[in-house]
Amino acid sequence: MEQVAENVWVMRFPLRLLGVAIGRNVTIIRLASGKIVIHSTAPFMPADVAAIRQVGEPGWLLDATRFHDSFVEEGRAAFPAVPYLAPGDLAKGTAGETAPLTPAPSEWAGELEVLELDGMPKVREHVMFHRPSRTLIVGDVLFNFGRGASGWTRFFARHVMRLKEFIGMSPFFRLMIRDRDAFRSSVAAMMRWDFDRVIVGHGEIIARGGKERLRDVLSLAGVAPPEFERP
Repeated sequence: MEQVAENVWVMRFPLRLLGVAIGRNVTIIRLASGKIVIHSTAPFMPADVAAIRQVGEPGWLLDATRFHDSFVEEGRAAFPAVPYLAPGDLAKGTAGETAPLTPAPSEWAGELEVLELDGMPKVREHVMFHRPSRTLIVGDVLFNFGRGASGWTRFFARHVMRLKEFIGMSPFFRLMIRDRDAFRSSVAAMMRWDFDRVIVGHGEIIARGGKERLRDVLSLAGVAPPEFERP
């Protein structure tokens, strides 16, 4: 577990899709109350659960997009008594109830904000903003493989996903945008948040200058709101 900001930690787990090492980042946010929000499920081992509990009392476990279904069952089994939040019917067939991500729990007020990226009914990605640390937490809207990617992963990122700098929005994600006006409207609301750091669901964290990097990505993908589009 790596602490990336005050009251914010990241745990990294292996995950491969189509042979590509995309990984899974789990973000741990500790609120002023001492309760923690566990952003994303993973194949938590007993040692992982113990490390998380050392940070604070688990208050919520969540998955922020319908496409993050790889570890729902394992994640919920590791924290069976913790409320689980997710979009739509992501957790259908697993034990326990599922609560929506919006409106966000009242205990998050002033610290953690949630916004659904509209116009993507099959994805329903929700982005989150931790106000005290100026951190944006995303799922699949932004990939950041980093220049350290190698082998098939590097080839796939560069030539299939067409991420020349190994950072960007995947073509598949763009195809899932059904209503570009609705998507741009919600993206504009996201970009109005005062964030600097960006924690991605897959890949390397952008520790500084994340807002400008995301603005570049959105412009290159052709989905930036007019007020945030690069000239």
